[in-house]
Amino acid sequence: MGIDLGGSLGSLIVRACQRWHGRIALQWPGGAFTYADLGNRISQFIAAYGSLGLARGGALAIMAPNLPETAIANAAAMVAAIRVTPVSLFMPDEDLAYILGDAEIDVILVAPEQAERVALLVMNLGRSIQVATLGAAQQGIDLVARADSAAPSTLESVAQCGDIAVIAYTGGTTGRPKGVVHTHNSTLATVLMAASEWEWPSPTNVVAVTPVSHAAGMLCYPAWLKGGTFHLLPSFDPAGLADYARKHNVTATFLVPTMIYRLIDHAKETELDLGPLETIIYGGAPIAIPRLVEAIELFGPLFMQLYGQTEAPTCIAYLARDQHMLDRPDRLGSCGVPLASVDIQLVDTDGAPVPTGECGEICVRGAFVMQGYWRREAATVEAIRDGWLRTGDVGRFDEDGYLSIVDRTKDMIITGGFNVYPNEIEQVIAIIPGVLACGVVGIDDPRWGEAVTAFIVPNDPANPPDPVQIMRVVRERRGPAAVPKRIEFIAALPVTPIGKIDKKVLRQLPLAAVEGHS
Repeated sequence: MGIDLGGSLGSLIVRACQRWHGRIALQWPGGAFTYADLGNRISQFIAAYGSLGLARGGALAIMAPNLPETAIANAAAMVAAIRVTPVSLFMPDEDLAYILGDAEIDVILVAPEQAERVALLVMNLGRSIQVATLGAAQQGIDLVARADSAAPSTLESVAQCGDIAVIAYTGGTTGRPKGVVHTHNSTLATVLMAASEWEWPSPTNVVAVTPVSHAAGMLCYPAWLKGGTFHLLPSFDPAGLADYARKHNVTATFLVPTMIYRLIDHAKETELDLGPLETIIYGGAPIAIPRLVEAIELFGPLFMQLYGQTEAPTCIAYLARDQHMLDRPDRLGSCGVPLASVDIQLVDTDGAPVPTGECGEICVRGAFVMQGYWRREAATVEAIRDGWLRTGDVGRFDEDGYLSIVDRTKDMIITGGFNVYPNEIEQVIAIIPGVLACGVVGIDDPRWGEAVTAFIVPNDPANPPDPVQIMRVVRERRGPAAVPKRIEFIAALPVTPIGKIDKKVLRQLPLAAVEGHS
């Protein structure tokens, strides 16, 4: 997709280490590296990889928490042109085994506490995969010890723009996970787009509190490009984030919506001071508009939304801080405007462009789009047609060019012959008094084909909102087809490791339904 940019993530890292030499590049509770330190440590990790026979073109899986060694291991792979497959710590063994085999992994790098589990899994796979650890463990090879024994050397990138940088696997909600192939060209394009158009404070001191194996892992590159500091926290805690930000002059972070909700709830109970934080980037899942309004009223205009997907990461569109207008709920509900180097068109089921204001599947093209799906030619041909990536998201443009995501095509519910989008129903239910959170899915039904089913977390479990009122409000706002046929009150919504509502799990929950009527 697109024209090769030249350069690579490896060259970006090397030049940052040379240019910013004495500045702090990487910081975490208890330690920090200057750019000079970072360059030396990366060279040691590359030597450690070499001792395992892992070099240019090799395949590395990383399954580790937010440790400094995790960020260094990933950066070393980029410089050495070793392709990386990030793996969630919470991934089931079945999916992990599939990915290790499908991606033809040579080495899997894990935290010591995961070593025994992964070593046993690898042994049962029957293929040669080395297990390396970020520290001493009973199983595996201690990569950190091998790096410690290597002498630092001059850092040189061998990566070229066409080399594969990352094979990231999709969630597998509709079948086996697919490996999304990004070259250094497409990954560098993503970084340059984010660095040029997102709102980065100065100094660019970014803290990752979500897993660096997902979107947060890309935040180090714009920070390093600008000579800023990339900070790592092991997990998200509202008070902990605020304290760390004040102590270390952190100016930006990335949060998923569920984390913003926790931030709001904590701020209501305490005097939460976010200190120098100027930009809170959010994305990864739809956000409830009433809660976004609360966040802006509590913390000010700090929020910047990004929209992307694994196949076209983080840079399809963005909603800037000053575009979060409290008097424009339609604007707050959008994901903003396309970035300058992205082409977007919305098409109907026949592939024809739809008029402004009408819904269509979002199709994008640009240098940041994936090369394709790993070893899946038919899926690649289906996803990329005539140079356009079919995202599977349904959206609409307003007259000012703002893009709103209606829903995923795969989440669309066909009930009684009508197309219904769960996200639109969720946004209506979210503003009803007594509702803390909700998720809407379609459940197979002999009468309706799919029955609109709402799973609701009440603010007060002992006094949940009235189902009849919920159905009445949805009918008034979205029409009779959108009215839930079943309403379930539950203690908490199941979420994925990165904070998205896990609708696959929702569809499998037992029903003790409150029946509705359309």
